[in-house]
Amino acid sequence: MAAPMAAQYSRAQGRSKETECFRNGAPSGAPKAPSCRRDAGRLHDGRMFAALSKTLSQMSDPTFRSVLLRALGVSTLVFVALWIAAWFGLGWLGGLLSEWIAAQGAGGFWSDLFLWIFSAASVAAVFVTSFLLFPAVAAIAIGLFLDDIAEAVEARHHPNLPKARDQPWGEMIGGTVGFAAVAVAVNLLALPLYLLLLFVPPLNLFVYYGVNGYLLGREYFELVAVRRMDTRTAKALRRRFRGKVFLAGVIIAFFLSIPFVNLLAPIVATGFLVHVFHDLRRHPKAGGIV
Repeated sequence: MAAPMAAQYSRAQGRSKETECFRNGAPSGAPKAPSCRRDAGRLHDGRMFAALSKTLSQMSDPTFRSVLLRALGVSTLVFVALWIAAWFGLGWLGGLLSEWIAAQGAGGFWSDLFLWIFSAASVAAVFVTSFLLFPAVAAIAIGLFLDDIAEAVEARHHPNLPKARDQPWGEMIGGTVGFAAVAVAVNLLALPLYLLLLFVPPLNLFVYYGVNGYLLGREYFELVAVRRMDTRTAKALRRRFRGKVFLAGVIIAFFLSIPFVNLLAPIVATGFLVHVFHDLRRHPKAGGIV
């Protein structure tokens, strides 16, 4: 009888301390409670992967499964539409090239060889481009359901937090679409460098994970943070801990680069960054920001 009561008391203490930490972090410049200072910085002591482990252990949560099915549906529709458009577009371009080659009198074997090379290169380009742009498309898909994942994580690991602010749909969609546009533009600008370094490992990996690590860390952290604070404060907190946020983004980019696993990556990223955010906002170095 004593053991269950002790465990229940311990959980109650944890919930009370979480509320105290959050309230101390709410007003700008407010002093941190001693318990917050003692518990802050867990990720900074080399335990960032513990936050990732918490998220992975929650993947069987019904909310996670529901969001996964919806995000898979959105992402699949997007990529099917892109592949169909690419198929018809490349087919049309191949036809024009075939006519031009025939008009030059270079038909037969050389024409067939050129068209075969063009087809193979086109298919490779479509798959490589899809691989590189997946982070942006996945971010749009999961951005529509981010609140569901964040609420599920907070309900299990931070049960006594006050309710997060309700984000208007316009703000939510605008933020995710804006990020996607930046991610697409940056990856397209970096595409020549990707191709140039394609056969120069590990430099190509450093470029890919560096670019997408920065973009993904920034985006997911701010999407999670603005549920609990205004945009200006969220950006200031991210800049204060840019190194940790960048490392979290690289981990997300790594998951996104693994076939099939990348279907789960946006959900993992959201849950992971919820843990990272709550740790960083309680850190002593966050004083004066939150």
